[in-house]
Amino acid sequence: MLYFSDHELDTFLLEDAYRGDLTTRTLGIEQHTAKMVFKRKQSGRVAGIAVASALLTKLGLQPVKHIEDGVDVDAGTILLEVEGKAEQLHSGWKTAQLVLEWCCGVAQYTADMVAQVQRVNPNAIVACTRKSIPGTRKLATAAVLAGGGHIHRSGLSETLLVFTNHRRLCLEPENWQQHVSLLRQQAPENKITIEADTPDQIAELVKAAPDIIQLDKFSVSEVIQSQQLLAKSGQQTMLSVAGGINRTNAAEYAQTGVTLFITSAPYYAAPEDIKVIITPI
Repeated sequence: MLYFSDHELDTFLLEDAYRGDLTTRTLGIEQHTAKMVFKRKQSGRVAGIAVASALLTKLGLQPVKHIEDGVDVDAGTILLEVEGKAEQLHSGWKTAQLVLEWCCGVAQYTADMVAQVQRVNPNAIVACTRKSIPGTRKLATAAVLAGGGHIHRSGLSETLLVFTNHRRLCLEPENWQQHVSLLRQQAPENKITIEADTPDQIAELVKAAPDIIQLDKFSVSEVIQSQQLLAKSGQQTMLSVAGGINRTNAAEYAQTGVTLFITSAPYYAAPEDIKVIITPI
């Protein structure tokens, strides 16, 4: 479970209902009691339930969760329902709905990718980058986890990943062994990942023995070539594939034998359709 603070939840709600619901107020139905039901229109993975429920709770409501995040449901399944005054329900309706729609979309895309690569290798992992849509990173993290994915990097502060843009600022940009040795000395608790831009870099990179070599935008044939070089070296370095990995090609890349797939594609998935019905009680 990811904890969302009161401030974060308030920010979501205030973005839409910063001065209440003008329509509900003008119609004079604020005090009318009603039931609000959220349904997933199509079958698939569910995400965003915990956050949507917390949003409604912030409005003084007591939502009932029928499904937990990470579950696959049939079309028309009720996810959440809640009773209360119209002014409360309408203040939370769209915000909760949008959270559910976007999170379910990300989770579904992630789940599809995971299923594709794990049909080839049950140990394969889909890990999502920190390149989420600005302002959505925590929601994205929750949705990816609900989709059965992993988080590649939540931010800059927790993992070592050397890009070419790092190496260009070093005195000897191509001295792979020096980079790896320095990182092992200065950050002994962290695994070391070095990104390779071209297949020509692999032979020397393998000699430096980082924990992971991340292959950026490599073709399938280039990944196979890199696998062969690694096998000949006898090193225990792991290969990961990043850049352009998505729902349409993940299975093909999994056929190469690589088990770690780095992607940002789920963040830009189409939202799933969540139907919301409000009825009087």
